[in-house]
Amino acid sequence: MRMQQRIETALELHFSHIQAMSAPPRLLSAMRHAVFPGGARIRPQLCLAVAQACGDDAPALSDAAAVSIELMHCASLVHDDMPCFDDADTRRGQITVHKQYGEPLALLTGDGLIVMAYQVLARAGRMQPTRLVDLISTVSDGVGAPDGIVAGQAWECETKVALSQYQRAKTGALFVAATCAGAQAAGVDPAPWRALGEALGEAYQVADDIRDVMGQAESLGKPVGQDAQHGRPSAAADLGLAGALSYFQKLMDAAVESVPACAHRQAMQQLVRMESERLVPQSAYEHIQRHVAVSGLKANA
Repeated sequence: MRMQQRIETALELHFSHIQAMSAPPRLLSAMRHAVFPGGARIRPQLCLAVAQACGDDAPALSDAAAVSIELMHCASLVHDDMPCFDDADTRRGQITVHKQYGEPLALLTGDGLIVMAYQVLARAGRMQPTRLVDLISTVSDGVGAPDGIVAGQAWECETKVALSQYQRAKTGALFVAATCAGAQAAGVDPAPWRALGEALGEAYQVADDIRDVMGQAESLGKPVGQDAQHGRPSAAADLGLAGALSYFQKLMDAAVESVPACAHRQAMQQLVRMESERLVPQSAYEHIQRHVAVSGLKANA
């Protein structure tokens, strides 16, 4: 089974557990709207890829870890899109939850997905209780305070924050959770996999900053220009497009090199390289290089 199909199948399976007649229909509809159709599913794919590299001896638990991380990510997007933050109209190419179902239900949708993430882990972890505690801790660290994605969102409410600290929390923390949870689900020490999550997480945020400035709404699946509009920290703003692009490539190179020695090391490294091209295609490099060249000519005119 292809990894993407495996993730979608696992998500559908765990949604089937909450589709009871007693549940509020619009809440369930809103939760599904937030999760399906998905984006690249890079976080759960990363989690499963690490689990497979580590032996994947408990695939149901690996699936649950991947699903839990994706649900946490989707919950953060629902809350991030609400009027109190970005007030976004679209996400992943479709109307946002609060625009479709209203603000009260959007808030409850995000909350429901967070709780569902733990329900998924608890359900699958019954067969591997010794691994469950560490998995819950890893996912919680990637989401909550002091350095998870909730903290990353909260930094936007502060008057001052270091860019690297913001990026590590806002995006990097859940990538670290994905790599570490993949190892833990397979009963392997997660420490060697942490660096991969850190490098990929920061690179992903830098790529998002670049595309936000370049205006690639189609690839982002959400409105562009949000960082400048909301005064958020941005690698593109701090380093310029050329500087941000150079930093992105440095992070992706570090991610490739950080893949630990394992039976699937080359395949994992190739996955990272493919993700690098997906995030910032060669055409974007060429566009930025032309932009820098034109800017230089104007400056010297």
